[in-house]
Amino acid sequence: MDNCIFCKIIRGEIPSVKVYEDDDVLAFLDISQVTPGHTLLVPKKHVPDIYAYDTDLATRVFSHVPEIARALKQAFPEAQGLNICNNNGELAYQSVFHSHIHFVPRYTSDDGFKMHWANNADQYDQASLTAIAAKIKSALAKEEVE
Repeated sequence: MDNCIFCKIIRGEIPSVKVYEDDDVLAFLDISQVTPGHTLLVPKKHVPDIYAYDTDLATRVFSHVPEIARALKQAFPEAQGLNICNNNGELAYQSVFHSHIHFVPRYTSDDGFKMHWANNADQYDQASLTAIAAKIKSALAKEEVE
């Protein structure tokens, strides 16, 4: 993709601070540095989001997640946790439409990074949960056929 900022970084047209690279992926520091060590892992193949991955690409990209996480833990032992995020679609806060995984080391609850998980358990009973699961199972069965 000619205008994709991550493709330009991969091609070396835009500078970046690389932390890891092989034939399939590039990991580099996010320019925003939400917290020190904020790293992005991107496939070198342009795919807009998780929905465009095939099994082989997913294996090649996601197999690096634990090693990047462990490297961050070792590099920043003062970090108390690590958020690993993959946003897909504008509503899900994806701002660059080249699939990428964020690694955000967490040092304190006041570090400027927030996630909020609403508890909507009171809005679902066993029947509605079973219906939701059936939809997902049906979609998975269709995936296996394709």
